[in-house]
Amino acid sequence: MTRVITYGTFDLLHKGHVRLLKRARELGDHLTVCLSTDEFNAVKGKKAYTPYEDRKYILEAIKYVDEVIPERGWDQKINDVKENDIDIFVMGDDWKGQFDFLKDYCKVIYLPRTEGISTTKIKRDLGLGDYKKD
Repeated sequence: MTRVITYGTFDLLHKGHVRLLKRARELGDHLTVCLSTDEFNAVKGKKAYTPYEDRKYILEAIKYVDEVIPERGWDQKINDVKENDIDIFVMGDDWKGQFDFLKDYCKVIYLPRTEGISTTKIKRDLGLGDYKKD
């Protein structure tokens, strides 16, 4: 069984999120999503519109997602990969190179983002403030 993991806040779920999850799941037999907690988002200088438990509920309803676990800090990725027997780590290509240190533990793949859509763009279009990377 090939196990895949990806990380994110997944706030204001949109087509780009679903496409990322679909493509990540197609790389293996099991997809774990490590979902940023509200507390970790605060550390990153982000505020999700939707609370963690609601974002988790939504992700668990998506057919490509097999499991959702909390992301509580930057430094947990190596342990997540080891503890969940992960074969492939997947992120959007806007993070290219940022997680290459995981290549010692699993394959690392950066997938192209969906053009024209992002949570940041949605929040900006709605006038919800100045937000950092999705």
